[in-house]
Amino acid sequence: MAKPWVQAFFDDKSNTYSYVVTDPETRKCAVIDSVLGYDAASATTSTEQAEQILAFIQKNSLSVEWILETHVHADHLTAAQYIKAQTGGKTAISHNIALVQQTFSAIYNFDMKYFNSNQIFDHLFEDHEAFKIGGMEAYNMPTPGHTPACLSYVIGDAVFVGDTLFMPDYGTARCDFPKGSASVLFDSVHQLYTLPEQMRVFLCHDYLPEGRKEFHCETTIQAQKQGNIHIHEGIQKQEFIEMRNRRDASLSMPKLILPAIQINMDAGRMPRPEGNGIAYLKLPLNYFHS
Repeated sequence: MAKPWVQAFFDDKSNTYSYVVTDPETRKCAVIDSVLGYDAASATTSTEQAEQILAFIQKNSLSVEWILETHVHADHLTAAQYIKAQTGGKTAISHNIALVQQTFSAIYNFDMKYFNSNQIFDHLFEDHEAFKIGGMEAYNMPTPGHTPACLSYVIGDAVFVGDTLFMPDYGTARCDFPKGSASVLFDSVHQLYTLPEQMRVFLCHDYLPEGRKEFHCETTIQAQKQGNIHIHEGIQKQEFIEMRNRRDASLSMPKLILPAIQINMDAGRMPRPEGNGIAYLKLPLNYFHS
């Protein structure tokens, strides 16, 4: 089985891991789940983490083929368009992005026809579609539940699971966003559990549970099956659903969900500037209640 070269980048403001995944033989690579910095108080963006990724790509003479999203993130803005402008590469996400765009277009009062006729993602993956990074074989696994458009990417001996799973001592993703489902997430995780036990699992986020002092981004299928506190082997589906729903009811909304979703479901494209040259975000007042 091919062993891609995986380099992780951690954004401590959103606890997000981004990755550059490289075919060592061809030096072709994919960027997964990039982060565009965003200061909510001033509504300003920054490219600090994206610049780290670009510097790594340049230093190692890599060529970007793909800019992949595991899902429409609610806790950070994607830097996909910035990285594409600097390196090329195709932006890609699940074809089920249409469900997210439809759902949130209604919330933001966007015209869905805009997304139908101006799809900014370069490629929409069909379920289980195969692709290549250089000469390295890869494919996606639909893993909805956290959102309806979640994908995991299987690349050689590694799988990039987005928010589906966290480190075993932290559990699983929340399922209370629109079109989320704890029942569906349970099934998705068990699809991941059919992968080889020694497969490397790379996570989109890590948080520090009590008793752990260091952040981690990598585990294995075996470690998840044996030790995930929410969904290890032996946990029954209804037991998981009840736990997940109860836990989700106690969570507050992600701080950046309202700016993030409207940018990320458009592949990181910023709103067009208005007549005064300034671009504006929309905030649905009193729609979500914490």
